[in-house]
Amino acid sequence: MILNLFDQFASPTLLAVPLVIFAMLAPWDMYPAPGVQWVGSRLLAIQAWTFKTLAQQIVMPVNIKGHKWAVLLLSLLVFLITMNMLGTLPYTFTPTTQLSLSLGLAFPLWLATVIIGLRYYPVRSFSHLLPESTPTLLIPALIIIETISLLVRPLALGVRLAANLTAGHMILQMIASTTISMLYLLSPAGLFGAIILYLLACLELMVAAIQAYVFVLLLSLYLQENV
Repeated sequence: MILNLFDQFASPTLLAVPLVIFAMLAPWDMYPAPGVQWVGSRLLAIQAWTFKTLAQQIVMPVNIKGHKWAVLLLSLLVFLITMNMLGTLPYTFTPTTQLSLSLGLAFPLWLATVIIGLRYYPVRSFSHLLPESTPTLLIPALIIIETISLLVRPLALGVRLAANLTAGHMILQMIASTTISMLYLLSPAGLFGAIILYLLACLELMVAAIQAYVFVLLLSLYLQENV
């Protein structure tokens, strides 16, 4: 049971080729691209309005100098939302449940915000390590604590994304296996379990979108501190 429960998080392979590569490329082929016509379709109009609204929400905490990150953050948000939601489908694989991918996205982007702050605003960046009006005796301890909290940020960012998605998938699998067993036994509790499973599946779709949004929003807040 334990092996079957965690087998869903193993990266599938085909002819020794990891399929996670194709899973990461899939989101980019699911959205329609603008054509050569002057007037696009309604689907393109809805897509453009959605992307514009998301971009405004992402760069809202950031000042004008950080708006150049809007395309990168919006692309990351759409990429994560699509991968997370595709992972809720049966017989699919969610790459964002792997720490290698979530940390691989979190660490370079967090490091980029820190480097930008150290390059253009070094005084402001170092001032975050020591709050104003700090007693002299607490200065060494607070500098160490703030430095540790700064270094832990990418780890927390990546683990939060992977852990929430992993927990949701595990709960869905456990309830689904229990519900199927009850339905085979013609138990009335199987119908109740099916309803709970449907509601949890809808909740997991919301969690998939929310976790992607929280990931990008925290990156924008880190960017605001250094821009």
